Amino acid sequence: MIQIIFAIRSLFISSMLLGMIIVTSMNMQKVTATTNTHTMNVIGAPNQSAAAGNNIEMTYSTLAKKLNVITSVSPITNIVKNVGGEKIELSGLVPEGVNSHTFELVPSDVVKVNDADLVIIDGLGLETNVEDVVDEAHNTKPNLQILKLGDNTITPDQYIYDFSFPKETGDPNPHLWLNVAYAMKFANLTRDKLMDIDPANADYYGENTDRYITKLNDLDQGIMHAVQSVPEQNRKLLTYHDSWAYFAPRYGMVVIGAVQPSDFGQPTPREVAKLIDQIKAENVPAIFGSEVFPTEVVDQIAKEANVKIVSTLSDDDLPGDAGEPQNSYVGMMLENMKNMLVPLGGNVSALSNVSPEDTYSSN
Repeated sequence: MIQIIFAIRSLFISSMLLGMIIVTSMNMQKVTATTNTHTMNVIGAPNQSAAAGNNIEMTYSTLAKKLNVITSVSPITNIVKNVGGEKIELSGLVPEGVNSHTFELVPSDVVKVNDADLVIIDGLGLETNVEDVVDEAHNTKPNLQILKLGDNTITPDQYIYDFSFPKETGDPNPHLWLNVAYAMKFANLTRDKLMDIDPANADYYGENTDRYITKLNDLDQGIMHAVQSVPEQNRKLLTYHDSWAYFAPRYGMVVIGAVQPSDFGQPTPREVAKLIDQIKAENVPAIFGSEVFPTEVVDQIAKEANVKIVSTLSDDDLPGDAGEPQNSYVGMMLENMKNMLVPLGGNVSALSNVSPEDTYSSN
């Protein structure tokens, strides 16, 4: 009896081992077949069916790493995030509260650029240091791509040169994103580039962009209506840094001057005196400083011209802390409109239904 029991148990164990070997062999064949078929899909085998291609694309999308995307200033980083969402690894180079015009890359930033699949910047001469690193990286990583949003949004005949960005220096004013219509173009350009590099997630990028454009359109129209609440004679901007050149014509305002000269230093006493005279002649109720730039000179101008000073306008510093709803490009624009239009005699009730939250899908 004992011998019979041992014989039965041995037979049972042998059957289990044989089953495991068969299953393992079948799985190895599946992996090999999938790998070979994916290779054929990349090469473009003529007899491959569409259904097989779709299955392989899904397998590749599941296993492949996310695109590594590097951006520059915070508003652009947030716009890209609302398009790429959870399908990209995203990192911005310029820290909050840092002057993007004088920002210098550190070695860790160079490493980030070299490790990236895609670098997205404003362009128009704003981030030449980043462009230099990308050019150098192409020597060892020729597939690294760069997208210059500003250069692809406007043409040279649309460039604006002004006090802070005179034509003789060569580069136009780069602050396109403060015009929400241009921010929408930024989103669409980002979508197209991500779709091109990562077609497996094209639907995701497209749906994210559609939702985001809807919100940006609401923001754009809300700003237009809010500006109309400002008395016409007050729709004038004098700022420390000349960031609002593309904003003003879009929304029916006029930039009458900027405090900071083209070398991003301090204005001369002669330039300060000229600004004070201009403010008195224009009879504007308020002038605007910046959260990033120093305000001592602006304080002096406001005191001598007897006007209110607002020091909380921001062109690339998002409000709140990371993870908070207002820490977004839309949140920055909403905060700017409150800080700009109310001191000029208007209100922002037209923007009350625009929320600052990001819109990308978490799936």
